[in-house]
Amino acid sequence: MTLKTLLLSAAAGAAMATAAFAETWNLAVTDVEGLERLQLEWGPFKEALESVTGETFEFFPVNSRTAAAEALRGETVDFVISGPAEYVVINKLTDATPLIGLGRPDYFCAVVTRADSGITSVAQLKGQKVALSDIGSTSGHLCPLQLMADLGVTKDDLGEIVHTSRNIMHEALKAGDVAAIGYNHNSWIGTRNDDTSVPNGFFRIIARSGDLPNDMMMVGSHVPAEAAAKVRDAILANKDAVISGIIAHEENDKYTGMDLVAIEDSAYDYVRSMYTTAGYPQFDKFIDE
Repeated sequence: MTLKTLLLSAAAGAAMATAAFAETWNLAVTDVEGLERLQLEWGPFKEALESVTGETFEFFPVNSRTAAAEALRGETVDFVISGPAEYVVINKLTDATPLIGLGRPDYFCAVVTRADSGITSVAQLKGQKVALSDIGSTSGHLCPLQLMADLGVTKDDLGEIVHTSRNIMHEALKAGDVAAIGYNHNSWIGTRNDDTSVPNGFFRIIARSGDLPNDMMMVGSHVPAEAAAKVRDAILANKDAVISGIIAHEENDKYTGMDLVAIEDSAYDYVRSMYTTAGYPQFDKFIDE
């Protein structure tokens, strides 16, 4: 065998070895249904992710959070973008772990009343009708319940809990149909500021939570630790490019001003407490599915 033949053979072997170690990772986003929406809203993020990591990512559409968990358990999806409440259940079902925290500024919940209602503390909500957001929402359901419980009022102390949309609960509070609402602070502030029928001072925030744990990019337990670390480190080393990809579409405006941070599972213990307070101490299923 000639030297040229040996060199060509070695080069071919190296190329085959490289191909053998090349990976294409599947990526899901729990609150976005359909491939078209994924490409539109998260396509720039995927492009940035591929650019900074040198890896290939393919979107894996899921039509529910349960489907995302099943895909992780079946090893057909590798990375998932999700919220805190969703993560707690998915972690329980699949042992997936958080890789990167999507740090949203001013991400906390609040309890709001009418300023003329005479209700100035959570204690006065005992026996009252309170409106919350979608069942299972971190900032619109679980957080307000935990916040009120931390201040001495459990869900069983309330007269009635109704779950509805942000706009409907805002109108219900304005009309006096409910004594208070509990919701994501920033989202409600946007609704309040858009409402010109009453002055902003018509409302009173009587309680605020601390900042909530981050949304995150989680990784399946089947993904090798070194591969996950490579993706994590590349994202953290190139934050600006990745953040620009996330906020490129207006549907992700909630992330404006965000940071990307390394995060551990223990950061979500407070969310586990929320599930217990809401009456779901096993946190092994999505309570709205």
